[in-house]
This record gives sequence, structure tokens and C-alpha cells, in this order.
Amino acid sequence: MNTEVSGRTLPETILTTIRNALAEDIGAGDVTTNSIVPPDAVMSGRIIAKQAGVVAGLDVAAATFRLLDRCVEFLPRVEEGGRVENRQMLADLTGPARALLTGERTALNFLGRMSGIATLTRQFVEAVAGTKAIILDTRKTAPGLRLVDKLAVQRGGGQNHRVGLYDMILIKDNHIDFAGSLAEAVSRARGAGNGLCEAPTRHVEVEARTLGDVRAALDLGVERVLLDNMSTEMMSEAVRLTNGCAKLEASGNVTLANVHKIAETGVDFISIGALTHSARVFDVSLDFTKA
Repeated sequence: MNTEVSGRTLPETILTTIRNALAEDIGAGDVTTNSIVPPDAVMSGRIIAKQAGVVAGLDVAAATFRLLDRCVEFLPRVEEGGRVENRQMLADLTGPARALLTGERTALNFLGRMSGIATLTRQFVEAVAGTKAIILDTRKTAPGLRLVDKLAVQRGGGQNHRVGLYDMILIKDNHIDFAGSLAEAVSRARGAGNGLCEAPTRHVEVEARTLGDVRAALDLGVERVLLDNMSTEMMSEAVRLTNGCAKLEASGNVTLANVHKIAETGVDFISIGALTHSARVFDVSLDFTKA
């Protein structure tokens, strides 16, 4: 199946997510469509934005329909990650009516969720313009939609933090409390007989709740420090203490109202769970006509 739309090709992992979503919705079959619409019927449609924002997931929507029937033609009318206005046409599609009607809700669910995430992400990215801070997502994604949510963040101009528990060592407060100290937690994570650091590119990041924790992390040569719920004054001091020896990530209670002030402290990254757990679904509709 050709899953490429506007030069983009989706990875198999996301195609699997789409297949699972279709299976969840269709089950044994779309009994309504199959009882009313003849197998050879053809329809055309157009996807319309019902608000202004950033569009993301047109390729995911296209793949949703094409997984149901390869004959569906999906023509985007806007650029992925581009700004759109209310009532702007996003895509034209034509194909077997059963595939279009059956896939409609799943395709719009993906498109609406991804565009909502991309729209919110773009707002945060624009809010820190003029600083060096990079906007990151977190693992606070919908179960089963991790890669889709993180793709939407990218389309909105943000960057991904770790995808899962396997691609970065992030030592948080509970790990430190369990180990007894920050130094002991870092020692264990660096492979004190546990094999966690077999991959040479796997970095260690530690969560710091105090400036003392920052100093301790620097003494241990940690590559990255997460400043957990610190005031902007504490963040500024952490930047001064670090002096470029480690990357600093601000996290906790970040909003559009305070993100620029956080960025002005000089931190390298700002991670925001709200990008994926609190983004409002972008309103889109699909209008059909008989071909």
C-alpha cells in the first residue's frame, strides 16, 4: 500500500496504531454502512477546518482510508504543520463509499487530536521565540497513541523527549529515594553490574529538586539535569552554576503565561506534559457527496 502523502511516508509502527484503531471501531463490520451502501458505490468528500490553528495528521488520515481500500484518493490542500483558517479546505478525497464512510470517524479522530496537539505546541514554541529554549513533550500521552502524539508535537514545531523508558536514563525523585542518594542512583544507572548502560549513546538525566541537587549532579558529571518545579530565580541560579557543563531542562507547572519567563532564565529545554495530555481536539468535518 502507498502510505505516502505529500512526500511523507509513515513508519510501520504508526500504521499498526491505525490498524488497531480501525479494528476497535469496526469490529466484525460496519453493519450500518454495509446494509445501506452498495459495494460498488463511489463517493467524494472534503475535509474542512472548523477553527483556526495548525494542521497535523493528514497523512495519518489518508492512511486510515487507504488501509480500508487502496483505491481511495486523498489529496491534501494544505501543508502538513501549516497554519489554517476557519472553514479552510484541508483535503479532497474520492473512492469507494463504504471505505470512506467506515473510516470517517477514525480518520477524523486522528486528524483532530494531532492538529490539536500541533496547535498547542506551536503556541508554546512561539511564546519562547528569541530565547534558546527548546519545547519538549513528555510521556504523558494517550495509551497506545504515543508515537502519534509525539509526531504531532514535531509537526507543531516542538521536539520529542524520550519516546519510552528504554531510550534515556531519567533518574527521578522516587529512584533517588529508593537508592538512598543521588550519587548511589547515578552509580547504579551507569552500570554498576546492572547492564543498563550497554548503549554508549544512552544519556543520563537526573531530576533536581534543589540547587544542592544541581551541584551534586554536576559533581557526578551528569549530562543533563531536570529542574523540577523550581522558581525562575532558582532556575537562573542553576544556569549560572552549570555554566554550560550540562544541559538544563525546566519541568513542572509550565503554562503559556509563564513559559517565556522560564525560557529567559537560560535553560536549554522546557518539557510540557500539557502538549499531549491537555490539548483540545481540533475541530474538523468531512462533507460527502455522491460521485
